Amino acid sequence: MKKLLLVFLLIGPIVFSQQELEEKTYFSEALYFNLSDYNRKADIAYRFNDYEKGKELFENFTSTHLEGSYMDNFKFRNLRKKEVQLYDFKKPVFLITYASWCVPSKGEIPALNELAAEYKDIDFVVLFWDRREKAKELAESFSKDISVVYVDESQNNGAYVVRQLKHSLGLPTCFLLSGDKKIMDIRRSVFPPLQTEEETAYRENYIALETSISNNLVNSYDEVYADNVQVE
Repeated sequence: MKKLLLVFLLIGPIVFSQQELEEKTYFSEALYFNLSDYNRKADIAYRFNDYEKGKELFENFTSTHLEGSYMDNFKFRNLRKKEVQLYDFKKPVFLITYASWCVPSKGEIPALNELAAEYKDIDFVVLFWDRREKAKELAESFSKDISVVYVDESQNNGAYVVRQLKHSLGLPTCFLLSGDKKIMDIRRSVFPPLQTEEETAYRENYIALETSISNNLVNSYDEVYADNVQVE
């Protein structure tokens, strides 16, 4: 009887953790089963210039099918050409995607720099779909509190990453990931009208981004930290 109890104590936690792992739905899997339906409906909306409908479809698709799934351990390269995996970032992650032909929203970069300086318990990551030289040039606008990575499509590297993260939802797209890389929120950038004053554009971006961060990442980080303290 004692032997059986010992086996249960040793095996039980392992089986439970495997069960938890098997129940996870990953971002790539959620895309596979739901992306084509979203694309079909979104294409019709944009064909008729119904941008409000397109926005509604995007928000419904991401909130219903993608949020709550876990981001795959995608691979990128940093500006020193070293391979970087998403799971190398141990804190909650604020990930936003850009490219040289996709101009950031007015006031967005200053807002990101400010938030990265304020939220030290979050990893801010900017992903460029560009050559290293271009990514390095564009990275100069971002503070040292932000990690800049890139995927160079011209080298045929990271094709899987490109297909999943870039061509599925377009860009710029922002992903808010908990410490265990669960997708808490997916959002598009704020684009104030061109005539908007720089300071006003900055404030609009700051408020929108800070609200999303405080609602989705700060609480999740605090909960994980509290759980760890209780376990110890």
